[in-house]
Amino acid sequence: MKIFLSFLQSTTQHPIAAYSFWEHYIKNGIEEAKCNWTECKEVDWARGLVPQSKNQLDEWKSFTWEKTVKFIKQNKPDLFLSYLYPEQIDIQAISEIKKMGIPCVNFFCDNIRMFKQAPKEYAIFDLNWVPEYMATTLYQNAGYPYINLPMPMWVDYQYRGQPVIEKKEISFIGSKDVQRHLFFEKLLKAYPNLDLNIRGTSWLEQNDNAKALYNPIWKKAKNQIDFISRFGIKPYLNKIKDGKISQVSSSAVKNKLKAKPDFNDYIKITRESLITLGINRYQSFDYPINTPNTYSRLRDIEAPMYGACYLTELAPGLDQIYEIGKDIEVFSNHTELYEKIKELEQDTKKRKMMRVNGQEKALHTLSIPNSIAKINTYFRSNQFHTK
Repeated sequence: MKIFLSFLQSTTQHPIAAYSFWEHYIKNGIEEAKCNWTECKEVDWARGLVPQSKNQLDEWKSFTWEKTVKFIKQNKPDLFLSYLYPEQIDIQAISEIKKMGIPCVNFFCDNIRMFKQAPKEYAIFDLNWVPEYMATTLYQNAGYPYINLPMPMWVDYQYRGQPVIEKKEISFIGSKDVQRHLFFEKLLKAYPNLDLNIRGTSWLEQNDNAKALYNPIWKKAKNQIDFISRFGIKPYLNKIKDGKISQVSSSAVKNKLKAKPDFNDYIKITRESLITLGINRYQSFDYPINTPNTYSRLRDIEAPMYGACYLTELAPGLDQIYEIGKDIEVFSNHTELYEKIKELEQDTKKRKMMRVNGQEKALHTLSIPNSIAKINTYFRSNQFHTK
C-alpha cells in the first residue's frame, strides 16, 4: 500500500511547538508495516500552523492544496493520511481526493485540550484517527467516522530490548507547565527526600508571573471580553485564579532539577532509570486548578516501547491498552505515587516484568503497523478498496 503523507513535514524549523518527531515516527512506522509513503516535497505543512494573517494563511492553503491535489492525481496513492488542524483544511481539495477513490484519514492528538466538540472541518474525512479515549465521544456526538487507535510511536530497532544497565534513579522528562509544577511542589513538600530527577523545557527558567508584559487597559478589557465570548464565564473565573499562582519553584523542587537532555540522553534516561514517570494532568480553564483533568499522552506509548519501568498518572483508557500492574503501573495522587515508587524500588522482579511486558505490548499491539492494519480492516469492511 502506498500512503500519501501530510504529517507536518517541513524543512524549516518554525517558531511553533515541536512537530518534526511526528514525521520521523510515522514514516518509519509505515516502512515497518511493509508499506510505502510518498509526499509532495514542495509543500511545507507545518507552516500552516505559524501565526499569520488571514490573507497569508489563505495564500498558504491555496498553494498547498493546489500542489497536493496535482501530486495525488499524478501519483495515485492508496491512502491519504494527514495530521491537520482545522484551519489547515481545504474541504473542496479533500473532496477532490476522495472522488479519485482515495480514502482520507486524519490523525489529531490534542482533541481533549483544544475542542469541546469535533470541528466541522473533520466531517470531510472518511475516518478520523482519535488517540484519546475520552475524545471519542466528541466524534460520536458529531456523527463523524472515527477509530480509537494509539498515538503513532516508533523506536529504532537497537532499543527494542531490555536495557543492560538499571540506574537507581526516579526520572521525569517533560516540559514545565502549571499543573506539573504544582504536582511536584506538593509531592516534594510531603516527601522532600524522594530521589527524583526532573528534566525538560523551562524547568530551569524561573519566570515569575508578576513580570508579565504591559498591556493597555483597553486591550486587557478586549482580551477578557473575547475570552468570555469564546469560552464562557466559568473558564474565565478559573483563568483569573490560575493567573495568581506563582510558577517560581521552591528550593525543594529546584534541588531536583537537571539540565534538559539531548535526544540520545533522553532515550538513555528513559530506558535505564529505575522508574520512569509520566504526568497526564494538564492545564485547562474548564477545570479548577486543584482538580485537573487527565488524558493519556504519547509518553504512555513511548516509555514502555523503550523498555522503561513505567509509572504514570491514571487517565481514562489506559486500562484498555495495558494490564495495570503487569505492563505499567499507575497513580492517582502524590501519595499513591510515593507508595508505588517505594513498592517498585523494593521489587526487582516486578520491575523486570513491567519492562518486558510493557515493551512487548507497545511494540506490537500499540504499534504503527498494527494501527495501519486496523485502518485497512476498517476500509475493507466498509467496501473501500485499499491495497
